[in-house]
Amino acid sequence: MTSDAPPAAGLQAHGSLPVAPRLPVRRLRLVAEIGLFYLCLPLLYAHLIQTYRISLIVLMQPLLLALLAYLLWSRDFSLQREFSRGVSGRVVAGIIGLFVLVAGAISAWVSINEPGGFLSFPLYNTRMWLLVMVFYPLLSVLPQELAFRSFFFHRYGPLFGDRLWLLALVNGALFGFAHIIYGGPVSIILSGALGVLLAWRYARTRSLRAIWLEHALYGQMIFTVGLGRYFFTGVSTLQ
Repeated sequence: MTSDAPPAAGLQAHGSLPVAPRLPVRRLRLVAEIGLFYLCLPLLYAHLIQTYRISLIVLMQPLLLALLAYLLWSRDFSLQREFSRGVSGRVVAGIIGLFVLVAGAISAWVSINEPGGFLSFPLYNTRMWLLVMVFYPLLSVLPQELAFRSFFFHRYGPLFGDRLWLLALVNGALFGFAHIIYGGPVSIILSGALGVLLAWRYARTRSLRAIWLEHALYGQMIFTVGLGRYFFTGVSTLQ
């Protein structure tokens, strides 16, 4: 691990774009894009999943390809830089320390209020649980962080200037709303809270590695303690 480096001058506006969008027309266009990508698209996906039983994995492929194409094409964004930016031991210690506290509280709540589901996944379906632990960070966490942090901060971060708190709240709320595809309030609330934390962490560190680690830890914990059913659409590609 390497020490965190201060953001470059082009990142001071909390986006990779070199200058904040000052023109009203450009600002309106970016706000419209946020509404289209982060509000309308989740609603469409929720409809397709719940009505036509289309797998989320199938729906995500064209979106991920378009996202990667944009990031690779953008001259103001470096995917290599995004993956290579280090994270300090102090940040990692903070991530793990907070995770231990939150995971302990959630585990205690589930064991008391939903004892039948507590640790049922690793105990009774160990093989599938191990697969989730291994592939979830790669197939789910990484695409989400590229879409909601790397892409969002790069393209829309300049709209917020130096108001980190507003950027974190908006990004977290949109991240939570995107989980409407699972059809319940629990996934939206938990994801929204995590989204605010991840947005704040990314704004402070500019480290994809840091938020990748943090997101993976919380997601793996959710599946392990027995709350994974709130993050399942009910549609499988194996059907």
